Amino acid sequence: MNQAVQIFSRVPGFSKIMALPRPLQLGIAAAVIALVAVAAMWARKPDYSVLFSNLDDRDGGAIVNALTQLNIPYQFSDNGTAILVPQAQVPEARMQLASQGLPKAGNVGFELLDQSRFGASQFTEQVTYQRALEGELANSIQALHAVQEARVHLAIPRETLFVRDRQEPTASVLLSLYPGRSLGEDQVSAITWLVSSSVPNLNAQNVSVVDQNGRLLTMPAGEGGMNSQQQNLVNDIEHRSVQRILTLLNPILGPGNVRAQVSADMDFAKREETSEIYRPNQRPGEAAVRSEQSSTSINNNSLPAEGVPGALSNQPPVDPVAPIITPEAPADANTTATATQQDPQQNSLRNLNEQAREVSATGNARRDVTTNYEVDRTISHIKGPNGQLKRLSVAVVVNYRLDQGELVALDENELENIRELVKQAVGFSVDRGDSISVVNSRFSDVPDTSVPFWKNNDYLELGMSLIKYLLLAVLFFVFWRIVVNPIIQGFIQASAQADARRAEQEQDLERQQLAQDRATEINRYEDNLSTARSMAEQDPRAVAMVLRSWMSKENKDEKRG
Repeated sequence: MNQAVQIFSRVPGFSKIMALPRPLQLGIAAAVIALVAVAAMWARKPDYSVLFSNLDDRDGGAIVNALTQLNIPYQFSDNGTAILVPQAQVPEARMQLASQGLPKAGNVGFELLDQSRFGASQFTEQVTYQRALEGELANSIQALHAVQEARVHLAIPRETLFVRDRQEPTASVLLSLYPGRSLGEDQVSAITWLVSSSVPNLNAQNVSVVDQNGRLLTMPAGEGGMNSQQQNLVNDIEHRSVQRILTLLNPILGPGNVRAQVSADMDFAKREETSEIYRPNQRPGEAAVRSEQSSTSINNNSLPAEGVPGALSNQPPVDPVAPIITPEAPADANTTATATQQDPQQNSLRNLNEQAREVSATGNARRDVTTNYEVDRTISHIKGPNGQLKRLSVAVVVNYRLDQGELVALDENELENIRELVKQAVGFSVDRGDSISVVNSRFSDVPDTSVPFWKNNDYLELGMSLIKYLLLAVLFFVFWRIVVNPIIQGFIQASAQADARRAEQEQDLERQQLAQDRATEINRYEDNLSTARSMAEQDPRAVAMVLRSWMSKENKDEKRG
């Protein structure tokens, strides 16, 4: 015990602790022991790391149950959105949970088909495939930057052999967006096309997209109406036409002296046309021969006539006529030569007929010719463009011209030149039925070229920007003076007071130390006096001898001096 006290006495401040009352010493000892125990426990506690974060309730409960079965300790983060395990066991825990299919990431996909059951009905297989397809589409949509969660519902009708009973599939998508984010029209269109392209026979117009607030993001087109994309196309055509007109006329007439409006009539109807046309019989030489069959029989040494006498058996066969339409007789020799060159089939037939006549003069001759021509047929399939400009209406109003301080109307030649420029700018078409109207009229609000700077839009925008930054600076200054500066001053004053208090305590300690040293000296002097008195009372002879030796020593010192 004494050795422990000696060891701890070397610690600075231990003497002050020992000077405290006994109960206070016991409290300090208990606090020290508690601190040592907490430090030891903290040193033995393993470092926890994030296993999974941002899990839904179903995945979180399944993971907690799996960790309990695997005897892996776990903790939850402060906000409860992450599961923590010892850092050394994170890889092992993730591998073991992955073998159990955890986490499932909210939406199930085609992994449902990996658990197919033997003997499942066709309806069950169809429902499982539809669930898997919905989950895959939801996971694909959640990959978008602004989408937090997505759900997809598909309505796929059963296929039938009857065309009249067939129904088109439909789909609906429910989106949960991150706070402060939104989807543009292009992104909504991309989602609809993604879903429609993933389901057979699904049209993009049959896909509805709704956000978490119940707002319909895909605006359906009514009967004869236009959707947002078609309306944007019309507005873009009209805006670009107006800009072309102003770009041409502003340098000529001056800024603010031209007003233009364009109305575009668009046709977004889908048209498909299939026609099959048969032309009448072609002229000779234009038809394509499909097949030709000829048969020739010549007998020079003919036997005497035999058989039943009569007119039919004694007459030669009639000359065959091949063309369907008999060609017109040529007007002259040149026309005949031209017709002969244009109809080689007819020439060959005529030559064969002449040879048959020559042979018939000396014997028998027979020639049969069968020619099949192709039937003329034209099949055309025409699909009109989706979004065709039907008609363009342009209205332009031109201000009077300023001539020697007076406003003067434009003459007819100038108006005609302006009208031609407008036609060229908008792509005027007579066949389309476009109309252009150019009117010269005096504007009631003639813009002043010398606009004051406080009315200039550029200066106004610059002034608004400066006012905005100035307000931000004032707010920051007020916040600094009211909130930040008092806090900093409070910290400074508290630190100064703590320093002053510490200095006073040090001064008090120094005074106490000086007083204690003085009291110690006084007590030692008095102790010496009391010791000398007691020794003089007990042994006066010894005291006298000591005094005599002191006195003799002083005398020797004085003599030497």
